[in-house]
Amino acid sequence: MFTTRRTRTALSAGVALVAAIALTGCGTSSNPLDEPTDDSAADRGGNTIVVGSQAYYSNEIIAEIYAQALENAGFTVERQFSIGQRDAYMPEIESGTITLFPEYTGNLLEYLDDEATATSPEDVYAALQDALPEGLTALDYAEASDQDTYTVLKSFADENGLSTIADLSKLSEPATIGGAPEFEQRPYGPAGAKDVYGVDLKFSATGPGTLDALLAGEVQVADIYTADPAFQTEDIVALEDPENMILASNVVPIASTEVATDVSDVINAISAEFGADDLVALNVQSTVDQQSTPDIAKQWLEDAGLI
Repeated sequence: MFTTRRTRTALSAGVALVAAIALTGCGTSSNPLDEPTDDSAADRGGNTIVVGSQAYYSNEIIAEIYAQALENAGFTVERQFSIGQRDAYMPEIESGTITLFPEYTGNLLEYLDDEATATSPEDVYAALQDALPEGLTALDYAEASDQDTYTVLKSFADENGLSTIADLSKLSEPATIGGAPEFEQRPYGPAGAKDVYGVDLKFSATGPGTLDALLAGEVQVADIYTADPAFQTEDIVALEDPENMILASNVVPIASTEVATDVSDVINAISAEFGADDLVALNVQSTVDQQSTPDIAKQWLEDAGLI
């Protein structure tokens, strides 16, 4: 719970995904590989898939994974990466200028319907399908997500027997949770924790320094996104949220309906393999190891057996 933007060179390949893959949600798939026929490659290459991404390294890695897998399957792919935020790229997606884009279920749902109340992965995905503008299709969502968490030091969790957000009520005095200033007003902020789990929390507006504040012991709980590299590089742990208080925001491919059927086998196979730990590891390779986006994407696809 996803790079530098130095290189975006397309990596072409001569092997295609030709198995029909039956997938729903985050299921698994078999993926026998065969050489494509000249005719099938030509047919796919005639319909260019334009893959876009946000101006954010994690999102660009996912977009590059989509692009390389499609190229490997015989499609012609054009990359339009680092576009910006939703106000900039959503009109391009709705117009069909961009035909495939990695998104996040909960965040996109909030953008499209600010009155939506769904929070669980399944409910958010269903609500998103209803909220999408005409001409767009949500393909299968992945287990991987980039969403808020209630995160603590692993040592603090072990010392106090914490595994869920509700367990924070065991503490002898209210813990302090750090996050961006707006987190305090979110439905899953301190007031939400009180309503849903009966947990009393103090709040500290730690902003960009939230992780540092947690590591320094200035706060006991922190709002850290699930895809943050710190989940691999630091001894921290996200508390479980069994009541789905926090809005789920799983990685989801949004496709133009015109190409959705054509690309679904290839892209849904990626979603089926894309776990929370995968996204964190990819982000570490980008931010810590300083590997290029194309190299990170290619290695993940090879490790997953998808190219």
